[in-house]
Order: sequence, then structure tokens, then C-alpha cells
Amino acid sequence: MTRYPSLTDRLVVISGGASGIGAALVEHFARQSARVAFCDIDADAGAALAEQLAGSLHRPVFFACDVRDIGAYQAALAALEQRAGPVRVLINNAGRDDRHTLAELTVDYWDNCLALNLRHHVFAIQQVAPGMAAAGGGSIINLGSISWMRGRPNLVGYTASKAAVSGISRTLARELGESNIRVNALVPGAIVTERQAALWRSPDDDKTFIDLQCLKYRLDPGHVARAALFLAADDSDGMTGQNMIVDAGLSQVAVFG
Repeated sequence: MTRYPSLTDRLVVISGGASGIGAALVEHFARQSARVAFCDIDADAGAALAEQLAGSLHRPVFFACDVRDIGAYQAALAALEQRAGPVRVLINNAGRDDRHTLAELTVDYWDNCLALNLRHHVFAIQQVAPGMAAAGGGSIINLGSISWMRGRPNLVGYTASKAAVSGISRTLARELGESNIRVNALVPGAIVTERQAALWRSPDDDKTFIDLQCLKYRLDPGHVARAALFLAADDSDGMTGQNMIVDAGLSQVAVFG
């Protein structure tokens, strides 16, 4: 794995970090000697991951939080800033790709989809941006999804949120650029996580994805985490307002097929 010296001792905050892509993000940044703080609603899994990585130069700090509660989330971030200093890398990762049909959709379900997958991105950025700017800048990474590019069915709440992630990333890249704050969307494709494997993965699904992808193997959370390291590090200091797609070429079917 590439070493990024600029990440050493840098405070990195990751939401939804206890499992899946989030856990890979926590692990990869901890192994870069960054100071990692992460939150999740699963307190047991979060505490276990922090303990697992206790041998890192900086043991990751876990705090239990539901990112749908914006007041509590912003308060937790403010307390972290007061204790540890300015956040230099913010990764808005928390989300859930729950399936639902249009007929099943209710207003409450819709609002919950946006709260889980979009709203907290904006208000976390609102909280940390002043300190990040005062420290000389930083990198904000919003986790998107190619699901909206592919027009996947039974996911309209999720795909609406993830399409909007690209929109807010471009707008805030422009708004925060004068403060040397970069804002990019990291857009995964079909990533094999424990949740995906338990709920939906099958040999037929594997074959379908591999047939559609340019690269003929399934991607795992590490593929996404390694791209995030680059976007967070100074090595990518000329990149902002971009969609970095990590999907083994799957989205080419939607765009060009």
C-alpha cells in the first residue's frame, strides 16, 4: 500500500465507520498514522474496531452517534474539535442502500432515506469547515454510488440521495475553494461487503457484475479505501469538485452501453 506522508498525524473523521466500506476507511487511515475518529450507531462494532487497531501509531477514537440527529452529530464534532483540534479530512460515508418499490414509499421513509444518505454530509461540512479553513484547508470526501448512474430500480430514495451527493460536492467545492478546502465525491460500484453478502450476494449476481464490468473480479472495500487515501492526501491537491469512480468499469454500461 502506498504511503502518504501528508496524512501522518492529520485528524480524519469518518462517519459510518464500524463496518463495510467505513471500517476499511478507518483501518487504512489508521495504518497511514493519521489520527482517526469515527462514528456509527453500532457501538459494539465500533468499539471492537478501535480495539483491533489499538496498535496503530494513533489508536482510532470511536464515538457512538446517529448521523440523522444533526444536533447531536454537530455537537459531537464540535467536542472532538475542541479536544483534538481542526478536522483536516472529513469522510461522509454513513448510509444504507435499503430496497423499496415506488408503491411502498411513504413520506417518512423518503425523509429517512435522505437523512441517512445525504443530509448529514452537508451539516457535518458546515460544522468542520471553519476550523478546516483556519488550519489552512483540507479534504472533504462524500461517498456517492453509481446506482443512480445505472438507474437501478427499487432504490429511488437511495439513488436520489447519491445523485445529490455529486451536486453538493460540486457546489461546495466552488464555495469552499478559496479556503483551500477540496470537496470530491468518491463513487463506488458493486462492492462486496459483509452486509451485501448476507442480504443479496449470490454466484449468479457475481457472474452478472463480472460480465458487465471491464475488470473481471469483484471489488472489496479496500479498493474504495485506497482511493480515499489519495483524495485525502496532498498528492491530490489539484483535484476538487470531481466524481472519482471506483467500479471496475461497471458504470460504462450505463453511460456508453
